[in-house]
Amino acid sequence: MNDLPTPDSPLRIGTRASPLAMAQANMAAAALIAAHGLDMAALEIVPMTATGDRIQDRALAEVGGKALWTRELDAALDAGTIDVAVHSLKDVETLRDARFFLGAMLERADPRDRLVVREGIAAQTIAELPTGARLGTSSPRRAAQVRRLRPDLDTVLLRGNVATRLARLAAGEVDATLLAAAGLERLGMHDIGTALGPELLLPAASQGAIGIECRADDARAIALLAAVDHAPTHRAVAAERALLAALGGDCRSPVAAYAAWLADGALRLDAELYSEDGAEHVAGHVIVTDAGVVAALGHRLLADAPPGIRRLFAP
Repeated sequence: MNDLPTPDSPLRIGTRASPLAMAQANMAAAALIAAHGLDMAALEIVPMTATGDRIQDRALAEVGGKALWTRELDAALDAGTIDVAVHSLKDVETLRDARFFLGAMLERADPRDRLVVREGIAAQTIAELPTGARLGTSSPRRAAQVRRLRPDLDTVLLRGNVATRLARLAAGEVDATLLAAAGLERLGMHDIGTALGPELLLPAASQGAIGIECRADDARAIALLAAVDHAPTHRAVAAERALLAALGGDCRSPVAAYAAWLADGALRLDAELYSEDGAEHVAGHVIVTDAGVVAALGHRLLADAPPGIRRLFAP
């Protein structure tokens, strides 16, 4: 490529300013440097505080949903003050503005959740938590899954970045929480918590995936990002996001979706929908061959779901 970034005209990488988001932006920068032989000075990381980072006392669904994580980055990208934006894809709205293009996904990290408990509790699984234990989470999916497994547990709102949630756990505000394994790994917290397999807690759609967006009309950025796109991750996560689109769910909707590559090269998509209290549940899977198969799975799940689940999704 002849039009590579230089110190005089660096590629500006937008990111949220949280420690995890900054770590992910640095991963994206390292991938671009390796792919294009760039000097580090040819890239500039531009951190900004998202609205979602400022609001810590309410669930996202009450104050604007996933757009609270992307609003500032979208505005900067649209205005041309950044060239690309790095996202945790599970925090990005399913339907995006046509002005933006998801040019790359880095190779997916561990998609599982980890159970983290406060000092004095020896549990390594949800089944081992004490009766009536308080489990903090801001995720409707995690809350519904926990309530399904352990109706006796008290699920309470726990927001904030990873360090904030761990501090509140240590302070005894809650007895346990669930955190994404990928985020903990990216922060160097390799020994925090116990990973729970997808057969117990199916992950959120896009969990563990980092996406890099640019403007849809920016040919230079599109070409730069194409070189760092991990195609197997992109295809798997695209299937999960296509399922969300077919369901019409939002951040209030307890839904899990995970696409995994099988040994024979097939891509299997598993999905589960829950009522808010976890008492009702519907699940299904398909081998992904095209978008129509994914949409059909979403429609079938809604058709099979009881009213307590269907009401959480758009008709």
